[in-house]
Amino acid sequence: MRLELREKILQVCRKKINAKGPTVGLSFYAFFANKNDDPELLMEAASWWIMTHHLDHFEKADKIQKLVEAE
Repeated sequence: MRLELREKILQVCRKKINAKGPTVGLSFYAFFANKNDDPELLMEAASWWIMTHHLDHFEKADKIQKLVEAE
């Protein structure tokens, strides 16, 4: 996973956890604006989420944060 995506995921997870607590759920779409302005980065996130880790559509933000930090 490229550094740009890693940092973005961690930033969003921290923000969501701080706002709503550790049980807040999110999908990989949470890391992107509502428009497809970087399709390669979106596909990298989707591949990491779906193909690498076999995650459900919504997962707990703290789980995602721990996965990214472990890599």
